[in-house]
Amino acid sequence: MKKYISDILIKPLMTEKSASLNQSQCYVFEVASSSTKNEIRDAIQKFFNVKVKDIRTSTKPGKIVKKGGKAVGKRSKQKKAFITLKEGSIEFIQGV
Repeated sequence: MKKYISDILIKPLMTEKSASLNQSQCYVFEVASSSTKNEIRDAIQKFFNVKVKDIRTSTKPGKIVKKGGKAVGKRSKQKKAFITLKEGSIEFIQGV
């Protein structure tokens, strides 16, 4: 099944840690939990027109939601991709 880029890349993560990683050509994205490293690499290269050197992924488990001390549900898990580029850079538009 062919996936669209918007199905793989959810959003870039802009935190203080990811901003410090940008100095070393490393960018952080939230990606779909079912996506593979090859799918992420292809999506980044096509969308931003850059060459990817390395991809590291991390999965954060979903937390249990409690109301009044009782468990009522569970949040979905999140997957992050740490992408290091060979050449080029990715420009993000940041609001003020």
